[in-house]
Amino acid sequence: MEESELGGGGSIKVRVDLYHYYYNYRGVVRITVLFAAVAIASLLLYHSASQNLQNFPNSFCNLLYSSSNGSSKNVELKEVLAKASMKDNKTVIVTTLNEAWAAPHSIFELFLESFRIGNQTQWLLNHLVVVALDKKAYEMCLKIHPNCYALKSIDGFDFSGEAYFMAPDYLKMMWRRIDFLRSILDLGYNFIFTDIDIMWFRDPFQHFFSGPDFQIACDYFRGNPNDINNLPNGGFVYARSNNKTQKFYKFWYKSREIYPGKHDQDVLNQIKFDPFIHEIGLKIEFLDTSYFGGFCQPSKDLNRVCTMHANCCAGLDNKVHDLKIMLDDWRNYISLPQNDTRVSSWTVPQLCG
Repeated sequence: MEESELGGGGSIKVRVDLYHYYYNYRGVVRITVLFAAVAIASLLLYHSASQNLQNFPNSFCNLLYSSSNGSSKNVELKEVLAKASMKDNKTVIVTTLNEAWAAPHSIFELFLESFRIGNQTQWLLNHLVVVALDKKAYEMCLKIHPNCYALKSIDGFDFSGEAYFMAPDYLKMMWRRIDFLRSILDLGYNFIFTDIDIMWFRDPFQHFFSGPDFQIACDYFRGNPNDINNLPNGGFVYARSNNKTQKFYKFWYKSREIYPGKHDQDVLNQIKFDPFIHEIGLKIEFLDTSYFGGFCQPSKDLNRVCTMHANCCAGLDNKVHDLKIMLDDWRNYISLPQNDTRVSSWTVPQLCG
């Protein structure tokens, strides 16, 4: 009896050991298979990523325009601004570009050329950030300029075509620009914003005022930079990053809801009288058209001119035509001997005006 019970118990113990061994072994197999699957998946992902990297910058450009992750775009903007900024004062020069203006022999080429033939202006190109409003403009920018940033429309609107003055796409573009410039101030960078149909002939910094937070060019200048009745032009702005300008740009952008159907310049002409400007302590100065002129009110003295704007001009072809002549006028001026007393002047506008 005892031997029989002992024998039966021993066989049970052996079966239990075999049972545990079987299930432990099966667990090991499962874990091994799982690790193998993860390893294979990782290899496939690595291979796919390697293939995609071969398509750079096209794959990168597609990523910029397909991603809705604001934080990743913000990181890239910080990188572009850090690379382009003037190290001593964190200032960048900013312009916007779409496909229509980036086409060969169009305004983008004339804009860059003005920096190259201007009086000590070529170095400023190192600090120029070109903000592309569509994929094609971004691709074209990458070919000829080192500091390009792809700006995605908030609502997916296509900014690639020519934007006619006061058309719905024009208004969307102008207000998107204001909101973007606010983000630059929020990141702690000062900026000069310049429309791309502005030709640069001299370094403007020596003609900026030392005190104001916000300085802006004029369509029509009344002679006093402090006169709030000057008619500003948002195509050329110098803004210093501080709490006052950050609040001002938020207020400016928000004011589009109060004045629907108005573009940013018209709204600025309204809000420049608003008590809020005084409350935040914003100091505004208007830039003299003798230095910062345009077709509305030309800078007549070529010995003083810094920039000239193709404002008061409708149509891309008209702008291109007159800007080419403007560059020729400048070339003729700088070709004169230093002691030459002949008077040089603009022969534009012609088709503009």
